[in-house]
Parts: sequence; structure tokens; C-alpha cells
Amino acid sequence: MDERVGTAFVVAWMREVAARVHDQRDHLTQLDAAIGDADHGINMDRGFGVAMERVQALDGATPGQVLETVGTSLVLSVGGAAGPLYGSAIRSMGRSLGDVPDLDGEDLLVALRSALEEIQRLGTAHPGDKTMVDAFVPAIDGFERGLRASEGLPAAAARASAAAEEGARATIPMKARKGRASYLGPRSVGHEDPGAVSTAIVFRALQTAAEATP
Repeated sequence: MDERVGTAFVVAWMREVAARVHDQRDHLTQLDAAIGDADHGINMDRGFGVAMERVQALDGATPGQVLETVGTSLVLSVGGAAGPLYGSAIRSMGRSLGDVPDLDGEDLLVALRSALEEIQRLGTAHPGDKTMVDAFVPAIDGFERGLRASEGLPAAAARASAAAEEGARATIPMKARKGRASYLGPRSVGHEDPGAVSTAIVFRALQTAAEATP
């Protein structure tokens, strides 16, 4: 895949995440009310709102700098586990890109893997634990399959998005083994994990941004 994208693409991706999180704030909060602190949607919406204000103030930023700005904003403004996990993951993506002015699918794959590694380092979660990892792992796998098939960035992102949504749905019958939901034991079964759902939002936003790229 030879197509390359720059700062405008990354900004569009993050802006789309912020818009989708805002639109689904109440739904995410309702999911979290069933097995968590009932604040996931509220916290994520506030954090991405702050992040996009700071991105808007940037001048001449590289893709990596945009992601680092978003990640740092989330760490500082989002409460609970979501702030450190999402913020550190997105900041890790930015750092993996360095100061390059543009990126291709392979660069993005490396960045996504670095995000997952950071999430797992902080949260010590694995597939099957009923966390955001259950959406993130299949999303990366789907994205890589698209790249290997030379389908182009939009198609690879669509694969990632579909896989993330399927991964989120797959958390419904799981018993939580990490986080506050794990305290519920068997009562956590039957509920979709809010972190997995917000992860699916991130990848759906990636698809939207990729499909809008000239």
C-alpha cells in the first residue's frame, strides 16, 4: 500500500472519535452503569473535548505530535481507568511515529501495536478478560489482513472497524476478570464491556477518516 496520509488525516480521525464519543456518551455511560462506575461516557466525552481544543491550538504539528497532544490531554483530564489507558495508548502511538510528516498503513499498524502494548502493560489484560483489549486485538488483526491483501487504507480500516465491533459484542457472555467489573463475578456476564465499545468507536472513526481521505 503506497498511499500516505499526514496531519490532516490524524486530526480528522481524532475529531471523528470525539464526535462519536459525544454522540454515544449516554450509551457508554449506561453500559458502564451496569458493570462499572457509570462515568465512562461522561469522562471520555470531556477528555476528547479538551483534547480537540488543544489540537486546534497547534500550529504546524506532525501526526505524531497531534497524537501525543491528544494522549496527554486524556491522561490529564479523564478520570478512572479510561484516562491512563486511552491517553497512554494514544500518546504511545504518537511517539512511535516520531517526527515524520506523513505515514502509510505500515506506520499506522506499528503505531496501533504500540498502543495495544501500552494498554496491556498498564492494565495487564488479555483477550477474554472482558476489556477494551477484546476489541483492540481483533481490530489490529483485521487491519493487518487488509494491508497484507493490498486493499488500501480505507478497506483495511473497514476490516479493523468490523472486527472491533465484533470483538466488543463478544464481551457480552464473558465474565470480567479485570477492573471494577471483575468484582461482580458472574453478574458481569450478559453486559457489553464499555471499554470495548469505545474502542470500536475509535476504529469506526478511523474508517470514516480513511474513507474521506482524497
